[in-house]
Amino acid sequence: MPAGSNNTLSILVVRLSAIGDIVFASPLIAALRGRYPGARIAWMVQPESQSLLQHHPGLDEVIVWPRNEWRRLAREHHWRALWTEIVRFRQLLRDYRFDLAIDAQGLLKSGVLLWLSGARERIGLGSREGSRWLMTRVFDKGEDSKRIGSEYLLLARELGLPIDDFDMEVVLGEADEDFAAKLIGERGLRDGYAVICPFTTRPQKHWFESSWSELVPRLQQQFGLPVVLLGGPGDREAAARLLAGAGTALTSLAGETSLTQAAALVKHASLVIGVDTGLTHMGIAFNCPTICLFGSTCPYLDTGHDNAVVLYHKLACSPCKRHPTCHGRFDCMRAITVEEVLDVATRLLKAESGMP
Repeated sequence: MPAGSNNTLSILVVRLSAIGDIVFASPLIAALRGRYPGARIAWMVQPESQSLLQHHPGLDEVIVWPRNEWRRLAREHHWRALWTEIVRFRQLLRDYRFDLAIDAQGLLKSGVLLWLSGARERIGLGSREGSRWLMTRVFDKGEDSKRIGSEYLLLARELGLPIDDFDMEVVLGEADEDFAAKLIGERGLRDGYAVICPFTTRPQKHWFESSWSELVPRLQQQFGLPVVLLGGPGDREAAARLLAGAGTALTSLAGETSLTQAAALVKHASLVIGVDTGLTHMGIAFNCPTICLFGSTCPYLDTGHDNAVVLYHKLACSPCKRHPTCHGRFDCMRAITVEEVLDVATRLLKAESGMP
């Protein structure tokens, strides 16, 4: 590792995606800053996740990898233009004169980008797809730990970084906070509200629409909490079905917010309930009472927070990840009942209010 007293040290972290994984890896920023207070620290990310990092006080730079433009040029067979863009991006990275670069993603694409940086020391985390040959040193992810973000904690420990307060951190801008405050006022949510995050990238990670439709009105009946549904533009159709099933207890904002505007609404929620998706993980990062519904994946069981609980019923086929064998039944998610979610919500909200 470079000497910690070198105030001209330049460090690059590469974790391009996905939203939840960037949140999991976010404690590395404070840990690196704690070890190298005078260093210049940059993070490379894909365009859709840039806003998650641009206001973080521990970062000096957020470097956006223009993935979509490179893909477009390749798709249209503009090879000379693509090569020109790659060379330009390589020079941009070289101008930072990185001393240390950390591939926190461990894929070939992230490894190549790390190699393009020209950093003298290139550290890989669980490097695969051949990317380990582009590193000067590789750390394994270790055993399958139950702790949230365990692989990044292990990496920090191996790098000799301070890990006493290794907590996830999402920093929002003033505009996002203003957006949330205005919407909370306009929608009559000042007395508290629940956020649900039902959508993610794969159907085997979803809870059932009938379960959400039953849960939403009961959250309002039992806890007096109106419910806000968050999701992206591609979730509007499914959100409309949930809205029809849940009635007036539900406000759908699917496709109506940016990523960080949605994050601001999560930050100020009284309760967050969601599947394995980035916004759910942000509930834990913001120290909100959070219930995570896991089935085909189980990235963690230990949330590191007393007010965050994972509901997960391990079956013989668990976790199937991208290869479900249940022919669409999704038994692991069906095993999570509305009553179970409400029981955990009761416990978390009582603890939050200080009630015995």
